[in-house]
Amino acid sequence: MIHLDHLTKTFILKGQRKTVADDISATFPTGTSVALLGRNGAGKSSLLKMIAGTLDPTSGQILSTGSISFPVGFAGSFHPDLTGAQNARFVARIYAVDTEELSDFVEDFAELGKYFHLPFRTYSAGMRSRLAFGVSMAIPFDTYLVDEVTAVGDAAFRNKSSTVFRARMASAGAIVVSHSMAVLRDLCSAGAVLENGKLIYYENLEDAIKHHNRNMAA
Repeated sequence: MIHLDHLTKTFILKGQRKTVADDISATFPTGTSVALLGRNGAGKSSLLKMIAGTLDPTSGQILSTGSISFPVGFAGSFHPDLTGAQNARFVARIYAVDTEELSDFVEDFAELGKYFHLPFRTYSAGMRSRLAFGVSMAIPFDTYLVDEVTAVGDAAFRNKSSTVFRARMASAGAIVVSHSMAVLRDLCSAGAVLENGKLIYYENLEDAIKHHNRNMAA
């Protein structure tokens, strides 16, 4: 369970205030995959970062039971001078999981070949995404935070990623951001719409999609 308790987040950009979360109180149930819907700039990624703990709210708090992932596929925390293998082992130690098991999983999954043992700074954007997604999927979390990760890689890798993600969802929940309604319908059963700093949760995904489509048409 993830509960947003009077959550507020305001950014000040060039003297202008933008509130992406305006006194939000809502609960994401345990074990449920929720589509997070909203127009570009609504604050979906900021909300995921606050839930992950990498962005502080202006006020309010986030309460949770169970473990929450870092945003799936996020590569920003990897050290550029460490190899892919070293970065994977470092993350394993942070989350207290077996370093060799995690490293072996990521090496097999990411398909980086010799680059797995070369510095992260030598990676292309696609290779960084492969490593990051592999590390994300190697650690069992109760809730996964997903921000457009299904767009990573070629068709074969996307299919592979989807298969692994589905396996994780058999025993976990997720909060998923994607511009693809097909992806959201495939992965999620519930939805939440973020608009003008307000969040409305729907137990039925189709109700959330209808609300979002009305917002986009207005």
